[in-house]
Amino acid sequence: MRHIIWDMGGTLIDTYPGVVRALCRAAYGDLAPAHLRQTSALTRISIAHAIEELSTLRGVPRAALEQAHEDLKTQWRTRPAPVMDGARELMARVWERGGLNLVATHRDRESATMLVTIHGLDPDDMVCAPDGVERKPSPAMNLLLAQRHGLDPAEVLCVGDRPIDAVAASRAAMAPALLVSPGTILTLEGAADGTLVVASLRDLIPLF
Repeated sequence: MRHIIWDMGGTLIDTYPGVVRALCRAAYGDLAPAHLRQTSALTRISIAHAIEELSTLRGVPRAALEQAHEDLKTQWRTRPAPVMDGARELMARVWERGGLNLVATHRDRESATMLVTIHGLDPDDMVCAPDGVERKPSPAMNLLLAQRHGLDPAEVLCVGDRPIDAVAASRAAMAPALLVSPGTILTLEGAADGTLVVASLRDLIPLF
């Protein structure tokens, strides 16, 4: 492998603990372990799915849940979600080998740019679905990045944390890898065949 296309939330930046807590508090009014587990399972499909389901289950207006998420993003301006363990080291190895670190995210550009800037990550390029690119599992973001930089898909590893990340990679003829942290509630049903599953980003360093 030579290049990486990173997912952002849950992969490059450890956003999910904060998102889960914010939505759980808004939906249940507490952070009880059972409620955190339920919220976490829903966010692993997508944040939008979690908001929709929690609104229905708890009778909480969607606007209240969406506002809780927006408030969290505002909080990140001064207290950002941390960089995922091993991400800096893996990025450094890719650059050391002459590759590119690229980002394909569903996050809005303002929030995504703020997170990478405040941490000094400086990826080579970033595509954000809200800019008008199809969301994963469509391969559109991956293909756009490959086209922009003249990449051979066979030299690209796509790293994410949800099955849709792996499917998007496979549909772009790129190798998929999923970061599944110990204790994470995640089903790999629907993930692309041949997906490499790792417990740490450090496990991917030897591939470069």
